[in-house]
Amino acid sequence: MSESQRPVGQTPTMPRGIPPAPPPPPGMSVSTQRQATQTLDMGNSQRATNGSGVVPTLPTTPATHRPGTPPPMGARPRSNPSGITMEHLIKEAFDKGFSDIHLGVGETPRFRNRGEIETTSYAETDKPTFMAWLEEILTEEEIKRFEQNLEFDGATQYEFARVRINVFDSLRGYAMVLRLIPLKILTMEQLNLPTVFRDVCHHHKGLILITGPTGSGKSTTLAAMIDYMNKEMPRHIITIEDPVEFVHQSKKALIKQREVGMHTRKFDNALKAALREDPDVILVGEMRDKETVNTALKAAQTGHLVMGTLHTNSAVKTIERILNLYAGEEQEAMRVAVSESLVAVIAQGLCRTTDGKRAAFHDILINTDAVKDWIKDGKYDEINELMKQAGFDGMTTMNQSLLELYKEGRINEETALEMSPTPNEMAQYLRGRE
Repeated sequence: MSESQRPVGQTPTMPRGIPPAPPPPPGMSVSTQRQATQTLDMGNSQRATNGSGVVPTLPTTPATHRPGTPPPMGARPRSNPSGITMEHLIKEAFDKGFSDIHLGVGETPRFRNRGEIETTSYAETDKPTFMAWLEEILTEEEIKRFEQNLEFDGATQYEFARVRINVFDSLRGYAMVLRLIPLKILTMEQLNLPTVFRDVCHHHKGLILITGPTGSGKSTTLAAMIDYMNKEMPRHIITIEDPVEFVHQSKKALIKQREVGMHTRKFDNALKAALREDPDVILVGEMRDKETVNTALKAAQTGHLVMGTLHTNSAVKTIERILNLYAGEEQEAMRVAVSESLVAVIAQGLCRTTDGKRAAFHDILINTDAVKDWIKDGKYDEINELMKQAGFDGMTTMNQSLLELYKEGRINEETALEMSPTPNEMAQYLRGRE
């Protein structure tokens, strides 16, 4: 039975709960290998040239259906009144360089274009259409889990991009957000990352934290760092993610990727197990709780390089956030543990550039001897001041990073002030007073 003939509610033959397919080989077409711009988008995105309208023409011949992927464009679920498939929406967003798709019952579909939400000319989504889209990308079991829990996280893969899926209930009805993730991993050079990113990858033990708000490119940056180690270093790298986003193929390094909910029950369980799996590097998708932080610090102290993320906006606030997980009587011991384990904290943000693209700016803290002492003593203001003066160690503040983008002509004064964590200081920088 073909996908287009599949009865409503019946899942495809190949279940979704399979490991992610590898990226396409070099011989595939340009359109297949083109990357979606959830990435830092520094001149590497490829936007569609046809800007005449939101709704493109559907192909007359269905695409070849690769096992383990959603149905091709021509295979429309019978229960979908709109006739627009999920793959159609995802392909349109991909071709135009959009990073996210927002769908909801009672709402018109919207795309996120370089940080800003854009409306479309599609009709308002009714519940039958929304449910048909769910049937296209989720299994029956996954839909049941969503209907029981009223939220669901997952991922799927097309031949042109991976897609991170979040489905949830809301006041107006069911909704979902899809994040497009490129199959091709950008290098640190392509992302214009400072050389200190490469330097910290050469550490054999310790804790590296990449932080920033949602959508700041943390996953893209971490993927570039893992890719660098994969190409250059004979290491065993274990990643624990929720869900797996960028897919790595073992090169000089051996890489094992695990997804929470599919390959392990909990981050902490997988992290503890990883210590018995002869790792050199452990990537923890997110340092969510005290238990995970404890295990990560233990791994870092016992000769492993641990990489993780947090949703914090500055390097120093990241240290404070970790320590605030602990009660007052535990603080002193934890300050010592963090000071002895930390390699670097890199907070990242994205800002819109003058040419309509996006660029990253950073708050970079390297754990020098002076920084170790100040972490132990809880003197965080002194750390902030040191970061402004320790460029030779690879450190920088967000204001200094934004100032460099301004001097290069990539952002204007308004953007520099808007994105600055301390606008008054930024204004002084712009006027040449610092």
